[in-house]
Amino acid sequence: MKIGIFDSGYGGLTILDKIRERLPEFDYIYLGDNARAPYGTRSFEVIYEYSLQAVRWLEQQGCRLIILACNTASAKALRTIQQRDIDPERLRVLGVIRPTVEAVPAIMQTGHVGILATPATVSSTSYVLELEKINAMRGDGKQLVVEQQACPMWVPLIESGEHMDRGADFFVDKYLSELYSKDPQIDTLVLGCTHYPLLIEKIQGWLTSYALNGGIHATPICQGGIVADSLSDYLRRHIDIEQALSRNGTCRFVTTESTTKFCDSASLFLSTAVEAEHIELPE
Repeated sequence: MKIGIFDSGYGGLTILDKIRERLPEFDYIYLGDNARAPYGTRSFEVIYEYSLQAVRWLEQQGCRLIILACNTASAKALRTIQQRDIDPERLRVLGVIRPTVEAVPAIMQTGHVGILATPATVSSTSYVLELEKINAMRGDGKQLVVEQQACPMWVPLIESGEHMDRGADFFVDKYLSELYSKDPQIDTLVLGCTHYPLLIEKIQGWLTSYALNGGIHATPICQGGIVADSLSDYLRRHIDIEQALSRNGTCRFVTTESTTKFCDSASLFLSTAVEAEHIELPE
């Protein structure tokens, strides 16, 4: 049995990279639905349908544990798939939002949290709801203020390889300025899309400049290491699943897009070259 990692595009490779670094012994299949990306501007119905097709395909390939390494799919499709479409005795499907949210309380100081994400993730309010649940469970009565900002241009910039160009500075400044105009007290910034770590240098530069000009110092949160640690803990607590997983240290890459394009683009997210297979997801 293998671990399946699914993303609508390439950002999930940042999650896969950290998971394999943390748990190199297991066998993985990475599926990118790149031909139909991005999911971030699509409706709930379409995101759910596409995500379920990917889950079904990975299950057919021998995956017993699947990670939706896509914030949009985690926000829009995960709960429905878990509740309606799978047998948890046979297959487990996990997301990336819950483990990310669980890491926030240890980082935030003021209780002011900012979320940067795709339009679909923002409209789902998944991060807001999960943060409110976590804050209520803490029971210390501390105030929690959450503001969200949709960043529709960031994924296209990254996937076109233009995220390090000067032109990307405009959109980093645009979205961060809009977020901080809503709440200047944000001290914890969740990068709620797996693509966004590729912009971390520009984001940190903006945050440093903001702090030097009298603003509050903020800490950005990238998901890769958090999800990897969470998966490790999950396997520790679910020995039956951990023992059923095969251990050959392999990773198979598949895409619904051109394999040449996938391999070229994957180099933006991974430090090593990959070979990929083309597949068609059954409707």
